[in-house]
Order: sequence, then C-alpha cells, then structure tokens
Amino acid sequence: MRTIELPLCDLKVSRFIFGTASLFNVNVARPKERQNLLAAAVDAGFTHFDTAPSYGFGLAERDLAPILKAHPNVSFTSKVGIYSPGGEEQGNIAVFLRKASGRIMPAISQFTIDFSLSRAKKALDGSLKRSGRGTIDLYTLHEPELRLLQVDEWQRWLEDCKSCGKVRQFGIALTADQLTPFLEHDVKIGKVIQVIDSLEDREADLLTEYGKPMQITYGYVSAAFRWNSPLSVPEILKQSLQRNRNGAVIVSSTKISRLPQYAKIVEEVDHAD
Repeated sequence: MRTIELPLCDLKVSRFIFGTASLFNVNVARPKERQNLLAAAVDAGFTHFDTAPSYGFGLAERDLAPILKAHPNVSFTSKVGIYSPGGEEQGNIAVFLRKASGRIMPAISQFTIDFSLSRAKKALDGSLKRSGRGTIDLYTLHEPELRLLQVDEWQRWLEDCKSCGKVRQFGIALTADQLTPFLEHDVKIGKVIQVIDSLEDREADLLTEYGKPMQITYGYVSAAFRWNSPLSVPEILKQSLQRNRNGAVIVSSTKISRLPQYAKIVEEVDHAD
C-alpha cells in the first residue's frame, strides 16, 4: 500500500490507516484473535494504526504492543482526553463484564472526559507503557471542546513532550462541529487535524474554507450506511481517497479476508489519477 507524508507534517503513513475502535467486535475475551487481525493488517500494507486509551478500555493499546515491537517501522496514533470507566489496566474478562453490564446499566461503561493537564500527563505515560513504545508518533486531543481547554498550557506541554521524545507530532481529532471554534478563532494545537467526513455531508470542506488541507479523515462507510447509500463499500472507500487526495483515511475491519482489498483500492485510485 502506498504511503504519503501528511501535509504540513513530516509523518509518513499508509493511505489507509487501520482504526482500532471496533477491534473488540472480534472477541473481547480472545486477545490472540485481535492480534492476528492486526498482524494481518500489517501484511496487507497498513503502516499506521489509530488507537486511544478508551478503545477497548485500554486493551487496544496493549494489543498493538506486540505488533509495534515486531514492526519498528509501523507508526501509530493515540489520544488523550477521553478515558475508560474503571481505568485502562483492566483485563479481558473485566472489560467483557463491564461492557455486558453496561447494556443494562449504561453508567457502568460510560467514558469520562477530562482535559486537565494533570490527568493528561498520567495518560501519556500509560499509553507509552501499554503500547510498549518510547514515542507516540501522533498524539491527539480526543474530541476536545475549545471551551474546556487551557490552550496555551496544552501547547507548551505538548511541545515539551515533543522535545523530550515522548511525542513525535501532535494535534486534534474531532468532529466538524467541535472543529469549527478552533478554526473561527485560529486556535492551533500542533500540526495535525483529524476530522470526521462523509461523501454525503462533506464535513471536511470546513478545512478548505479556512485554507487548511485535509490530513486524516474518517467516518465514510458508517455515514454511507446511515444514508442508505447505494454505493458498494469498495466504491465508498475509493471515493474517500479521491476526496482526501493528499492525506490518509481511517478504516477498520474485523475480517482478515477483507484486508487485501484496501491496497487494491489505493492502487486503483493511483492508476486513475
């Protein structure tokens, strides 16, 4: 799969990034199956993974650890600001029980939002430990609301993290509604913006309106399903790459058999261009 250097950033990633938010639809009690899926994604050409402490209540970062160890050239994104109920060090069975109980009592599996720097400093160390890496390639604030942030403090802290090697690049990962205040007030946190987009609503056009390039976008297939799109999944993915021509698109799958399609789609789009 072809890789690109993100606009305005020296981070090189595969055109499709493998997202781990739905990784636990594989089997929350069987980490080996999840790791087999992640290893197959590397074999299929993915060179970058998107994760967060809240994905699988911390298990996603831990599942990535052996993959990152085996493939030093593979990079990853983790996030800060949204945290798991019960913490990120729970075992497989504890996570399964919490998720199951949450269907009856939602508060049991409800995430917490905390954009205090004191919590963030602990979260960064936790993500580094769980991933087994000394550096997080891309560290993003997870769906931040501008009103909740002490922007100058965050910027200084993240610059310090970059200087000492804990973080390579940083930015924000959020919806278009959350992004709007940042753009309106010209608030910058790092060099990377990861934003939801779709073929139907074209949310990422907001970036163009403010003279920003598309870097990392996501959400195309789920949006198409909500809109009852007549397009096939491969066609949706092809159009997502054509829309975000110079950046990368986050995708996910729980089926190893489907992973080879992504490199073929990238090749088809490249050939058409």
